[in-house]
Amino acid sequence: MARHRQCDGMTRRDAIKVGVIGSAAGLSIGQFSQLAQAGAINEKASGKAAIFVELVGGPSHLDTFDLKPNGPSEIRGPFAAIKTNVPGVEICEHLPQLAKSADKFAILRGVSHSLGAHALGQRFVFTGNRPTPSLEYPSLGSVAAHELNSDQDIPGYVAIPRENTGPGHLGVRYAPLATNATPRADQPFGVRGIALGGGLTLEEIGKRQGLLRELDTKFNAIKEGDDLISGLDQFSQQAFDMITSKRTRLAFDIRRESDAYQQLFGNDEFSQSCLLATRLVESGVRFVTVTLGGWDTHSDNFSKLKDNLLPKLDAGLSGLFVGLEQKGLLDSTTVYVTGEFGRTPKINTRSAEGGRDHYPRCMFMMMGGGGVKGGQVLGESDEKAAGPKHEGFKPEDVAASFFHSLGIDHQKEFQTSIGRPVHIVRDGTVIPQLFG
Repeated sequence: MARHRQCDGMTRRDAIKVGVIGSAAGLSIGQFSQLAQAGAINEKASGKAAIFVELVGGPSHLDTFDLKPNGPSEIRGPFAAIKTNVPGVEICEHLPQLAKSADKFAILRGVSHSLGAHALGQRFVFTGNRPTPSLEYPSLGSVAAHELNSDQDIPGYVAIPRENTGPGHLGVRYAPLATNATPRADQPFGVRGIALGGGLTLEEIGKRQGLLRELDTKFNAIKEGDDLISGLDQFSQQAFDMITSKRTRLAFDIRRESDAYQQLFGNDEFSQSCLLATRLVESGVRFVTVTLGGWDTHSDNFSKLKDNLLPKLDAGLSGLFVGLEQKGLLDSTTVYVTGEFGRTPKINTRSAEGGRDHYPRCMFMMMGGGGVKGGQVLGESDEKAAGPKHEGFKPEDVAASFFHSLGIDHQKEFQTSIGRPVHIVRDGTVIPQLFG
């Protein structure tokens, strides 16, 4: 999956540490993930695992799930609305497969915040906390890794291909196992391709374990409580065991799925990543992040959506919901889909067909599975999709609801390395309508 540079243009100390660990040990930082014993799962919650779909760049709400077909031409755009399998619910004509599976997810409209820069918007939405310069909040996945139990021979948190936020104050042990690549149809995508970089083999990594132990001795000189390297001595061998386990290798082998199941998904890399996500959850991974970038459509918005982004989203996301249901996993897997903000209602004139710019005041989010009541639309935008028609929802509310679906108390306090108490979600209230 290609990286997408946004329009927006780690401290040096931490970057040096990461470089030392990565180059000497031959392992990425993500490979020291999910290795701490985590808190117990709330058995009353339906969700036991989660898949977080990041639409990086900020998708247009007006051209996807919140169309305004009766609005003026400079706002509504050329796309038509189509009916879904839920009476009264309509979405974009270029999402036909999602229209057929709309009973499996809830659409939230009129979600609103005020951070219109990519990095700030991502940190806000992907952590559930408004960014502050005094504290780095952990991503949703890192919090889930901290709170949900996972077996030690399977990664608890996987990012396909990588995460855009990070573990924050929780430290590197709660970072994801980053694949750094995306699967392709009919091609092998085993753990060897994920765990290793620069042509390294598992045997070479085994040899480098000795060097890692030498580094651990040197790291002991660094003050206790440093979140970046905390726990590496204790868990490095467990990380190696996890990466090299047969169970992990099989979990990443999407070719083991039946032809009929694979046909639920498209052949593009996002669809194949969604297929892999369902397999990982089935294998015991508790949290998976899947990324689809390219939504920063300041110019040529409609051709980029019609010819590329919407067909990929439609094939991958519909396959994800239907595939989880076929595996009997939809009720126990929360799916959360969002970008960092929406796009401007008024179409700009930067290109012949026009584009849409950053617009955090109004956006859509989606959630399904994990006890979420599908087949409904919550919230409403005004007649121009310029803001919520009524009170609307905040990203904190959706994050609180997401954690609620997993049996995680969003008001629980963590302690930073210096003893500072930090709520999982600082503000925000669970949206009860999401759960019927």
